[in-house]
Amino acid sequence: MFSRKCQMILLILLSIGGVKISSAQDTLRLSLNDALKIAQENNLNIKNSQLDLKMAQKKIWETTAIGLPHVDGTAKYTFQPKVPTLPATTFDPNANPGDVLELGVKQNIVYDLTASQLIFNGAYLIGLKASRAYYNLSKESLEKTMLEINETVTNTYFMTLVGEESRKILVINLQNVDSTLAEIKEMYKQGFVEQTDVDQLELTANTITNAIFQIDNNLDMASKLLKIQLGLADSSNIKLTDQLEMEEAQVARLTTLAHEPFILENSADYKLLTTSELLAKYDYKREMSNSLPVIAAFYNHQEKWKTPAFDFAPKDLIGVNLSLPIFSSGQRSAMVAQKRMAFEKATNNKLYTGNTLLMQSSQFQNDLRSKLDKFQIQKKNKELSDVIYQRTLEKYKQGISSSQELMTIQNQYLNNLTNYYQGIYDVIGAKTKLEKLFNFNQKISK
Repeated sequence: MFSRKCQMILLILLSIGGVKISSAQDTLRLSLNDALKIAQENNLNIKNSQLDLKMAQKKIWETTAIGLPHVDGTAKYTFQPKVPTLPATTFDPNANPGDVLELGVKQNIVYDLTASQLIFNGAYLIGLKASRAYYNLSKESLEKTMLEINETVTNTYFMTLVGEESRKILVINLQNVDSTLAEIKEMYKQGFVEQTDVDQLELTANTITNAIFQIDNNLDMASKLLKIQLGLADSSNIKLTDQLEMEEAQVARLTTLAHEPFILENSADYKLLTTSELLAKYDYKREMSNSLPVIAAFYNHQEKWKTPAFDFAPKDLIGVNLSLPIFSSGQRSAMVAQKRMAFEKATNNKLYTGNTLLMQSSQFQNDLRSKLDKFQIQKKNKELSDVIYQRTLEKYKQGISSSQELMTIQNQYLNNLTNYYQGIYDVIGAKTKLEKLFNFNQKISK
């Protein structure tokens, strides 16, 4: 019996996951709500999602700036080893025959200033909408990350509480076994029992002792992992203050949650897929818009350090650039077809996931109802076994019941207590899974 319980606790604690490490110095007494608030402030997965959101905000301005005026300046140095010349008489018959006119300068620096303004670009207009959709996608990703961290921290917190309570139960079991073992050894000396009875109890005591050692190691690991999830330093000392109990009011709230109507559009996963579908649609439209002309206006001003004798280049130019794609041998149509099919895939993925989420909502609610029903039975069994144990203890004090019978009844009570705590953990696990699906409590009140 003890070995099976130990394995159950071990498997529970080994399933805990982790994220990143930050730092903390003081001893912390943490309720679950405190732990969730610290995780949302310090967890590096959440911080990375917040950075993604800020980057997406900058991306909106980056895209917007494409359609705003741009000003560029350049400076160019030129050197001509041999400047072209013409006889001066070409333009002035009265000039001396040996005179020449230079058609340039040997060295020069040209300063160029260009201002441009996009007038029309279909891809730019679509890209502007897509950048805003990408911001929403990052915002929804942050929302989902918060839900996931809440679920992970809650499960880890209660896994640790279950481990602590299970250790207490094993310690009590060991005390009972040790007490009975001492009595059995005395009875063996007097010839009332066989050596096998003594050996069997010693084997049981050793098994429980090893189970306690294993749980101690697992609790240490669970504490480290919880600190990682909260973004705290490994040197931090934390103490969990919540009790592993479930009040009637909490059971009533969970019963209501188990019958709450599921709104598909509120699901974090569904919102992400909806935005992904919109981005795929914009990508498709952007590719189609590449067949439209691109129109931009410009103003150019040029200054030269040295001006040649004959310089016909104007200092100021104003104009309009028009770029019109004409023929691409089917390349553009192939790219448009690919984007259209990618958009169709995104739509199909959203429909499929939507149906899956509807099925999961029913499944998770049924699971929560089942766990609540099982918990109520485990709670009743714990209360009944406690009554039985108290009666047997009273008989033992009066000399009516033996120590062996008392140990058996006490182990029965401790077994039901273990099942009761496991039932609480199962209910909490079903609750957090359902809240994540329903997109509840991704933000924790301060």
